[in-house]
Amino acid sequence: MDPLSDIISLLRPTAAVSKPITARGDWGVRYQAHDAPGFTIILSGQAWLTLESAKPLRIAQGDFVLLPSTPAFSLGSEPGLECVPMEPQSESVRHGEQDGDPDFVALGGSFSFERINAPLLLTLLPGLIYIPASEGRATRFGRLIELLAEECAADDPGKALIVERLLEALLVEALRWRGAGDPGPPTGLLHGMRDPALSRVLQAMHADVRAGWTVGDLARIAGMSRSGFAARFGEVLGCAPIEYLARWRMAIAKDALTRGVKSLDRIAEEIGYESASAFSTAFRKRLGCPPGRFARGKT
Repeated sequence: MDPLSDIISLLRPTAAVSKPITARGDWGVRYQAHDAPGFTIILSGQAWLTLESAKPLRIAQGDFVLLPSTPAFSLGSEPGLECVPMEPQSESVRHGEQDGDPDFVALGGSFSFERINAPLLLTLLPGLIYIPASEGRATRFGRLIELLAEECAADDPGKALIVERLLEALLVEALRWRGAGDPGPPTGLLHGMRDPALSRVLQAMHADVRAGWTVGDLARIAGMSRSGFAARFGEVLGCAPIEYLARWRMAIAKDALTRGVKSLDRIAEEIGYESASAFSTAFRKRLGCPPGRFARGKT
């Protein structure tokens, strides 16, 4: 699989919560940071989203926002309004004036990720993925939004299941969307995959995680000098190339250990260690406990 597919496969995302969000008049709410990836799809109207230390972002009908690792944020009819503290909930919510037809309607909620590897894998994704309707409408992403809006407006049998599956497909489309990424520095896996030289390297590492890659090997694949490649990789991915490979190998190992269907010898062979002993030593050094204890504690 390609690097993004590998990461999504280990995250095993499911739509944990999805609920209608409506509002009318002047309103503002604020949420504290929480560890569930959050999303919002604007079905009608507009609002202003403000993340910590960021300028307010206007979101309107057809726009999609995904926060892979949800920081504190505020949402309101106008930027700068006084905000009411809120806690995440699974029920529908109404903000502002409680009577009358809403002038803002959205579908919001969160995804559930496999928690064993989520802290590592989420660091490879941008903090904010914003897809405006003007850019997503003509794509498959836009068609998914339309299907989701139609399903939410209906009350047919199986609605909850269809909404969940559409949301999961929407998540994958959002992560691989060509423009996905926040307005900050161009870092993370998605930016690396859009860099032709780094993309070749990431594809190679993920295609053969067992190989004894060296920085020189990877630099040749990138078509760059060793020092230039190492600097570029670190700038975009946030760590050195061999460190990235080591982290990815351990992510695969942790996933295999939690599933409990492979021996240590097989896991070691599949991720490039000469023996179960060598793998166990590396695992203990990184995780602070031997693989067997990790498996017993996480299963």
